[in-house]
Amino acid sequence: MVTPSSSSRFTDRQPAGPPLIGALLRVPWEAVQGHMLRRLNEQGFDNLDAAHLNVFRYPGPQGARPSELAAELGVSKQALNYLLGELERSGYIERHPHPDDQRSKRIALTDRGTAVVHAIRDAVREVEAAWADRLGADRFAELRTLLMELNDVA
Repeated sequence: MVTPSSSSRFTDRQPAGPPLIGALLRVPWEAVQGHMLRRLNEQGFDNLDAAHLNVFRYPGPQGARPSELAAELGVSKQALNYLLGELERSGYIERHPHPDDQRSKRIALTDRGTAVVHAIRDAVREVEAAWADRLGADRFAELRTLLMELNDVA
């Protein structure tokens, strides 16, 4: 039997204080990601989703070994190979033997994959411009600088 006090802990979603940095970074990231997907869909890349965006994230998969990319993304080799298979079947990437080790593969963007990278970067530039308008150029530049500093130490 569920008592009122035990059920209220599941229905009362009172925050335990102000949002922490993870939440403050997540919401803007989700806005950027949503804008990227909308732009990609508008340009005919309608078979991509958020999981695929991870493969295209900066600096991109070009020339990487799948095992290196899996480690960088923090996913299993099996999960990444599944995504790479989907991207390969859709014509975004190819996997070629490594020139020095025929057992190893390297990821190569196709022309279609390169077009996706350009569309993603254009979409992010649109978000940046909107945020610079909202925050002001100086404050947005400061935000960018602070995030770059955090990226250097993270």
